[in-house]
Amino acid sequence: MLKTSQNSFSRRAFLKAAAASPSLAGYYKLAGAATKRVKIRDVQTMVFRGQRTYVLVKITADDGMFGIGEAYGSPGIGVKEQVLSLKSWLVGKDPLEIDRLYTSLGERGESLSGSRTDGSAHSLMRAASGIEMALWDLAGKILGVPTTTLLGGKFREKVRVYDHEAPRNMLDKSSCREWAQKVKANPSGFTGHKFGFPHTNPDTDKARDLSNRVLTTKELIQIRQGFENCREAIGWDHDIMVHCHWEYDIRTSIQIAEAVEPIRPMWLEDPLQVEYSESWRRLCASARVPICTGENLARRQGFKDFIINQGCDILHPDLRNSGGFLETKRIADMADVWGLPMANHNTGSQVNTWATVQWAASIRDYMACETVTGKGDWMDKVLLLDGPYIKDGFIRMPEKPGLGIDLNPDVVRSHLAPGETWWG
Repeated sequence: MLKTSQNSFSRRAFLKAAAASPSLAGYYKLAGAATKRVKIRDVQTMVFRGQRTYVLVKITADDGMFGIGEAYGSPGIGVKEQVLSLKSWLVGKDPLEIDRLYTSLGERGESLSGSRTDGSAHSLMRAASGIEMALWDLAGKILGVPTTTLLGGKFREKVRVYDHEAPRNMLDKSSCREWAQKVKANPSGFTGHKFGFPHTNPDTDKARDLSNRVLTTKELIQIRQGFENCREAIGWDHDIMVHCHWEYDIRTSIQIAEAVEPIRPMWLEDPLQVEYSESWRRLCASARVPICTGENLARRQGFKDFIINQGCDILHPDLRNSGGFLETKRIADMADVWGLPMANHNTGSQVNTWATVQWAASIRDYMACETVTGKGDWMDKVLLLDGPYIKDGFIRMPEKPGLGIDLNPDVVRSHLAPGETWWG
């Protein structure tokens, strides 16, 4: 009897607390708002160009409300076509059933494409990721809250972003000083910079043979000297990420890690092949710098071996590759069990940068998001924003519903790819 009484009291106490709790009351309000259900009416794409190609996705509900996401652009062969091929299946579906829709897209995409050969699987994942992001924007607008709230809430009010700015000649100290002055004067205030080392022999001015996965002793010494010149010029208030492109063998990767160790890089990125092997685990065990990878991996299946086997120190997914918001959040949750932090690869437009940092705010253990924007040119004007886009190297979370995205029609129209039209 006593046990039953205590249980009854616990339930009453919980319900009383729930009624008084702002967060639970807020979710109750969301549940009430969701009773007015809408259906997907249309799925559109729009491609615009700068240095790369950017594929936008728009999903419109039957009440006229819409959400916007960004699928992968360059290289993005077949991505637009995959998005549009899924339109007939998506129309009429409930846009709030995001997990079910995303999970079903894979099977549906396979039946539409007929096979997964000739890159169709890669294009499908990139298409599904863009669709999924647009659904989250739409869901936030339908429910009247920021998408970050729907993902579980904000762990931070602003997210750090980093650039690609590099010295013209890392082996020339004066060039490194010019670089340091330039990045410190950038109004965006970046304090993180990712770049690799030259693939040209400074003695002969000839490109290195990229089929050769080893480096000479001289090349390793030049890498060490070049990054030490950068560190001396920029100081210790800025972080440097060392970028590779999956081009080295395990022996050379360990040597590169040793060469850049004196500058204490934020991470060494993608030295080995894309897929997991025991070499990744060996590299992590040997290197005294953090090892980062993940931009070309998809879904939890692509990341699990890296996480379980401790094959990297930092996971670096691109939301347009990995499966969108919810799937990548599940990857982050899995990584958290093994104590691995998250960062984001992002070569997308201002749309994808903005969307990615909204996702990043919902991740507990997070480092920084890459961006090719923040240079003060037209790429920073693709969105209509209330204030500075990037300030002191951070993007602050908006309070608007969804992703807080409003496209600047004049800017996007003036940079549409050939054959593209504004979607209205």
